[in-house]
Formats: sequence, structure tokens, C-alpha cells
Amino acid sequence: MLLAPDITVRSDATALPRATGQLRVSSKLREGKSVLDKLHSAGCARALFTGRTDAVEAVVVNTSGGLTGGDRFDIEATAGESSRLVVTTQAAERAYRSNSGLARVRSRLHVGAGATLCWLPQELLVFDGAALERRLEAEIDDTAEFIMAEPVVFGRLAMGETVAHADFIDRVIVRRGNSPVYADRVALTGDIPGRLAQAAVAAGMTAMASALYAGRRAKSLLPKVRALLPVTGGASLLGPDVLVVRVLARDGFELRRTLCPVLETLSNAALPRSWRL
Repeated sequence: MLLAPDITVRSDATALPRATGQLRVSSKLREGKSVLDKLHSAGCARALFTGRTDAVEAVVVNTSGGLTGGDRFDIEATAGESSRLVVTTQAAERAYRSNSGLARVRSRLHVGAGATLCWLPQELLVFDGAALERRLEAEIDDTAEFIMAEPVVFGRLAMGETVAHADFIDRVIVRRGNSPVYADRVALTGDIPGRLAQAAVAAGMTAMASALYAGRRAKSLLPKVRALLPVTGGASLLGPDVLVVRVLARDGFELRRTLCPVLETLSNAALPRSWRL
């Protein structure tokens, strides 16, 4: 992915939000089992829960059907002490053509002592003319585990879709205590085919993903993850307890084929059922 300085994208400050959604979900440990602690949803944000017994699994639903100019979507997820929380999505999120500024998505994650939080949304599909800004911030305890993935696909090749122009800004920061352990900024704007064609960006690939594991197993996971990656993927340690994975693929199908076993290895568990539907 491309790291870039600040870039100003088209925006209409007077545009009113077309759709808004807020979701807050948290887990706690009760009698040795992870259970739902608190839940609040408003607007177009909803959460469904599976019958999973080893974790609280929240499936996020955007009832508006996708993101377009002026939309606002905010999620806060907290894995309480010693509990396990998995957050995923019902389907791939869609960023549609925007005629009224940016759609904005904000995610704030908290992982308590001895807890595990798996942030595993399905892929974001970016359509021609989309304008989207995302920001994810995670605060993790020294004894916590945090697993995240953010797959992105520019157009669906199998459907004959192409993305000529879009604005996609993505920021991720993960902190342990008050210290950042991972920070990433991606800016793919304007001529998307031209940018993706650059060898240092995507070498013509249209699907990509970043994945992260923060926890005590990072070093032992590195050789296992590397063995699962194609030549268009890579994994490295940012520190003794932070493992970062990057993957490029020709399309969303190839991306999933690589990403699914990687995420199951990082999380030491099967992927959410919605990933397999």
C-alpha cells in the first residue's frame, strides 16, 4: 500500500449527512465465559450475534446498504478484561460514487488486560467515483492480544467493474499504553489505475490487505505466516510482539484465498461464519 503525506480531497462542507450510524459493543468475562456486556446502536448501524461459544462475535450491519458522500459511521468496540471479542461484518462494505463530499468511518477499539479482540471486517469494495476517509484507533493493554485485517478491493473484475477515479484515505494507529506500536496512513486518490500500476504501490493488482497481530505470539507466528504467503505478500516484525502482514492480489477472490488461512493462523481460531457464506 502507498504511504503518503496529507492530501486534500474533494469535499463539500455544506453537505448534510446522507446516513449516520453509531455502534458500541463490549464483552466481559462471566463464570469463565465471554459474554456480551454492553450494546448500543443508532441510525443505520446494527449488530447481530452468533451462537459462538469461545467468544462474543458481533456481526456489524450497515442497513443503508453502503457508503456514499456525507455518510458517517462510527464504531466503538471493547474487549473487557480476560474476555474475547470478535467483530466482523455481514458482507463486504461498499463505497459508492460520491457527489457530496467524503463518507467518513471511525473505529475506536479497546482491549483490556488479558483480553483478545479480533477486528475482522470483510473486504471494502471501492466503486468508481467513491470518496471515503477511514480512521481506526486501537488501545491495547500490555497483556492483551489484538488481531486486525483491512482488505480493500478496487472494482470487481469478475463483474467487469473498473475504478477510474476515487479518493480513498485510510489511517490506522495502535497504541499500547501511551506509546504507538503501529501507525499506517494510506492515500490512493485521483487516477486509481495509474497509482495501482506503479511497481512500488500495487504493480497493477486491484486487491490488497493489511493485517496485524499484537501480542506475545508474534515472533513464533512469523515463519508460519510467511509460509502461507504468495510472492505478492510479505510479513515482518515491527517489534518482539508486533507482526505486520501485507498482501496484494489480482482480485478479491485471490485475496481471500491468501488472507483466510493467514487470519486463522493469527487468531488461532476459525474465521467468522459470515466470511464463509
